[in-house]
Amino acid sequence: MKALNTQHYSLILAALAGLCWAAVLALLLFGGLNRNEPLELQRLLFYALALAAPILTFVPIERAMGLVGLTIEGTLGIALLLYTLAFVPAPQEWLLALPDLPIYGLLLMALLLCGAAIARPFIHAATMRLFQSRARAFDGRRVRRQSYEVGLFLTLLAAFAGLRVLTWVSMLLLAVVLVIAEMLFLARVPAE
Repeated sequence: MKALNTQHYSLILAALAGLCWAAVLALLLFGGLNRNEPLELQRLLFYALALAAPILTFVPIERAMGLVGLTIEGTLGIALLLYTLAFVPAPQEWLLALPDLPIYGLLLMALLLCGAAIARPFIHAATMRLFQSRARAFDGRRVRRQSYEVGLFLTLLAAFAGLRVLTWVSMLLLAVVLVIAEMLFLARVPAE
């Protein structure tokens, strides 16, 4: 009976998270959010949904997998990304143009946190299957480091795009650099 209740609550939370995501994306795309009125009802609803959707998404994942801090990082990153997309005007110049630098900074920070939070459960699940060594399979520092490498990859891709130097070659070289760095980490850093 207890397993049925847990499964029932999990389904309700998943449905509620899906509704929150649908509502926040609908408001973002079709809501016509006003950038000038910070306390408008529609904007306050957007704030609440932008916080509720990642919380309802990441809390069950954090509890089920034991990934400490996932909810905080995911909520902060996704809320910052949604806020930036909804209310911050799009940059008009390249990355190093002084008026657009803070906009790029917000976007890059949001991409780093979002990429890391979204990648961490997948990396954790994959390494539980791939690593035969129990110490490597349950190494939380390694999973966090690798998830931040994924977030850093996304951030650097966006920075290259902002500098207008993003090509297939630069993307491939960046991926090779991060893979080599991770291989060196795996060879030198002992498991937790």
